[in-house]
Amino acid sequence: MKDFFANNLGIIIPILVILLVVVILLLSGYVKASTDEAFIITGMRKRPKILIGRAGVKIPIFEKKDVLNLQLIPIDVKTSSAVPTADYINISVDAAVNVQIGNSSDMIEKASRNFLNKKTDYIAHVAREVLEGNMREIVGQMRLEDMVSDRQKFAQLVKDNAEPDLAGMGLQIISFNVQNFVDNDHVIENLGVDNVVKISKAAAISRAESERDIAIAKAQADKDANDAQVASETEIAIKQNELAIKQAELKREADIKRAEADAATSIEAENQRKTIEVNRTNADIARQEREIELKQKEVAVTEQALNAEIKKKAEAEKYRREQEAEAGLIERKKLAEAEKYEMERAAEARKAQADADMYAKQKEAEGIAAVGRAEAEAIAAKGKAEAEAMEKKAEAYAKYNSAAVTEMIINQLPAIAEAVAKPISSIDKVTVIDSGNGQSGVSSVGGYTPAVLAKVIESVKETTGFDLTEVMKAQTYDAKVTKNVNFSGIPSGAVDSEVMNTVKEKITEEATVPVVES
Repeated sequence: MKDFFANNLGIIIPILVILLVVVILLLSGYVKASTDEAFIITGMRKRPKILIGRAGVKIPIFEKKDVLNLQLIPIDVKTSSAVPTADYINISVDAAVNVQIGNSSDMIEKASRNFLNKKTDYIAHVAREVLEGNMREIVGQMRLEDMVSDRQKFAQLVKDNAEPDLAGMGLQIISFNVQNFVDNDHVIENLGVDNVVKISKAAAISRAESERDIAIAKAQADKDANDAQVASETEIAIKQNELAIKQAELKREADIKRAEADAATSIEAENQRKTIEVNRTNADIARQEREIELKQKEVAVTEQALNAEIKKKAEAEKYRREQEAEAGLIERKKLAEAEKYEMERAAEARKAQADADMYAKQKEAEGIAAVGRAEAEAIAAKGKAEAEAMEKKAEAYAKYNSAAVTEMIINQLPAIAEAVAKPISSIDKVTVIDSGNGQSGVSSVGGYTPAVLAKVIESVKETTGFDLTEVMKAQTYDAKVTKNVNFSGIPSGAVDSEVMNTVKEKITEEATVPVVES
């Protein structure tokens, strides 16, 4: 980079100098116009550049800046000599006018050709000459009385007449006000005197008419006042009489109201006393009801607390059981998995053992076959022996007499008694109602089993013709001789007591019935 600047220093320095000169020239040509003036820049353009209230650049040497004043210019316009009016009366006119250079580009161009770099005094002088000529022209066209009576119309006519001339110079009228009209022959003053006389005459007439109207009005007012006073006094007398009557009526009504009020006070006091007693009673009842309600709420709160505590304990117990059940389930799952694993291992071991034993079993098959044949022969022999034993047993049953049958039936009596008493053993509770016929309800329940047993013995007698009751009488002749009963070592006289004892034991063991008498 240093070598580049060193090698091109002869080119860079002139360029920098040129740029510096251009910047200086631009800075020296910087201009800024205020709002009450216009800068006219000419030289390098066909149309001049106009700056109003803004900044711009004027190229030095090649362009020129001129100033045009845009301020408001006040002018005092007076006719230099008397001017005859349309009715040939010589007058002088004095007016105050404000003019200004127009703000449009066309008006500024016209004004720049006439007033560029000129002071406001020069512009005012030129405008005054134009305005005075137009004002003299309008004075000659109007009558004196019209001008004096309507100054606004005169000012508007002068303004309208002078605006085209001023616009040609780039000026415009801002305001036009007539200050005074003067004549040397006192015509205007005489016009005023005539008006003064007319006004005075009209004022005098009006004053006389007003005084007459005032006198008439005053007389009428006096009459009206007198009539009003008489009417007023009459009305006052009538009102006083009415007032006295009204006062008497009011006093009578007041006495009646006072008596009624006294009676009402006594009645009201009694009513209030009764109301207070009723309210006091109601308050006591309400207080008692409130106390009952509070006690009920206390009971409800206590009940809710107990329920909450019980519920809390139940939930805790439930949670504990759930946790224990879950833990048990997990433990059972683990045990099941362990057992499954052990069973799988055992199955694998058994399979291996089975594979190992297969050969040995095959070798043992011949021995097993031999053993099977031997066992078959043994079973056949055993069956033959059992068949022979059954045949012998059948022959023995055929030889049984009535005594043996009797013994078999007696041996089955305990089982029969047990079967009869078994339904009673399933009864949890029995309520016995005494019928009042002299028989105990408890004795009826206690005699249920022997009665059913007696029915069974009676049924055996009817179906087989065998009377077990007679047989049970061990000392009878029929039991000893005719029926030839042998009780297998039990004395014949003890059969009845043995059977009954057996029945009673079965009833006691398996048919215990809770009895409630009433």
